[in-house]
Amino acid sequence: MSSKAAQLKAFERLLIIMDELREQCPWDKKQTMESLRHLTIEEVYELGDAILDNDLDEVKKELGDVLLHIVFYSKIGSETKDFDIADVCNSICDKLVERHPHIYGDVKVENEEDVKRNWEQLKLKEGKKSVLEGVPRSLPAMVKANRIQDKVAGVGFDWEQPEQVFEKVEEELSELKSEIAKGNQDAIESEFGDVLFSLINYARFLKVNPENALERTNKKFIKRFQYLESKSKELNKPLKDMSLSEMDVFWEEAKSL
Repeated sequence: MSSKAAQLKAFERLLIIMDELREQCPWDKKQTMESLRHLTIEEVYELGDAILDNDLDEVKKELGDVLLHIVFYSKIGSETKDFDIADVCNSICDKLVERHPHIYGDVKVENEEDVKRNWEQLKLKEGKKSVLEGVPRSLPAMVKANRIQDKVAGVGFDWEQPEQVFEKVEEELSELKSEIAKGNQDAIESEFGDVLFSLINYARFLKVNPENALERTNKKFIKRFQYLESKSKELNKPLKDMSLSEMDVFWEEAKSL
């Protein structure tokens, strides 16, 4: 691994390249925070994919892309004299010191749950009116539900036992089943949302990240379905002309790969 001096030198190199691109490249000169926003979101998702695939070489590359965006935003901020990369670094450093009084102060903690509770309490002392203020509105619904539940649990609003949460899952499923029988579409959607919310909550007690779990299933399904498609091409028989029983043979083969 590189020395601290080498790490700082590499970061300085990136800052210099960013300065040069902003001055000389027509595309880079044109960018604004708003124009970069959707690209940043895309880069973070690509990083997430690499992490789930456990492709560490790709993780390294995607981290570089995300770091570039951080430096890019900071460069734009410096041009408007609002902030620069030093302000960004110092801001997060100050926050980390303030939020870790068990490291940089005299607060005692027993475990990670104590740390999380202290974190949320400190945020409220900083002026936050709600522990939920830190949940971005634009988060995907599943990620948002997970963050909401995690944050309220951090201040003690939580179930005591996993069994209680599973009972809630069963209760919500029963209510969904009842609304399906009635045929009220709006109520069905509402109850379906409750089922998902309770399952996401249960995942937390199982120490499972629901977003990661679902994405792993997505990848698994894609792999198996593409195997099915490849077999369909080998037989020169379109999927739409295959029976479900024929498809199921290849699906079972894909599951064993």
